[in-house]
Amino acid sequence: MPQELEIKLTLTPAAQESAYQWLTALPTATVGSAKTLINTYFDTPAAALNRQRAALRVRQTGDGYIQTLKTQGEFVNGAHRRQEWEWPLGRAELELDLLADTPLVRNIDLTELSPVFETNFERRVVMLDDGDAVIECAFDTGQINAGDKVMPLCELEFELKSGDETRLLHWACQLAAQVPFFLNLISKAEQGYHLAGLHEPEPLPRDAEPVNRFFHGLSVLWLTGEATGELRGAMGDVASLLVDLAASELKERFEAFRANPDPSWVGQMGALQLGLLQSVSGRGQN
Repeated sequence: MPQELEIKLTLTPAAQESAYQWLTALPTATVGSAKTLINTYFDTPAAALNRQRAALRVRQTGDGYIQTLKTQGEFVNGAHRRQEWEWPLGRAELELDLLADTPLVRNIDLTELSPVFETNFERRVVMLDDGDAVIECAFDTGQINAGDKVMPLCELEFELKSGDETRLLHWACQLAAQVPFFLNLISKAEQGYHLAGLHEPEPLPRDAEPVNRFFHGLSVLWLTGEATGELRGAMGDVASLLVDLAASELKERFEAFRANPDPSWVGQMGALQLGLLQSVSGRGQN
């Protein structure tokens, strides 16, 4: 079954540019050309696909088109793992027949699908081949459009193409020493649905790992400006993990944030998030 594994980082434009300059200077890096990607997402009037935690889009890149269906997936050791289906198209229109054999569209009236929002951005790609893994580093800068509503987009995605999946976290840790960011669990599609007024992020199950619930709560705080019960509860659960963090400033940052979960702090939380992931890994948890 097709899958993708990636770590998605949200940055400021200045931090993104610094990250690009740092990565392109590495001897293991190969710089690709920039391209503009125009993405139209489709759903039914009742958002039937979104209710199944799926997203369907048609992407225009250059003079070609790609139809993609993917799941929200799961969060594992700092990375998103999703099912994904892709088909090349001859034009910028959905081909409904391609969806017939995928499990996500059962019991959905495909004739009701229509455009919901767009994510349009410039993508710059840097390929890293460190001998243990090949990783695509995609720098995305642009905006999300839903009717007359607009939301800026500034991300860096590390996607594993081959090799050791732990190298994704390794390179995120290396980058954390260079620029501020945070690991964002809210996908572009979820951001678009939220902007369109069709989606409010749901908390992860209570039995999910505390670190995952904390990261998800951070992402929701960034998106909505609201500190949810999920975030406040997860902060209490992950506090015990901080004893394993060597850097006292990370503990101090966490306690200050716990006392006042201000959305403006989220963009500086990457180093703390990575420290928590390393703490969990050291204890042999997922």
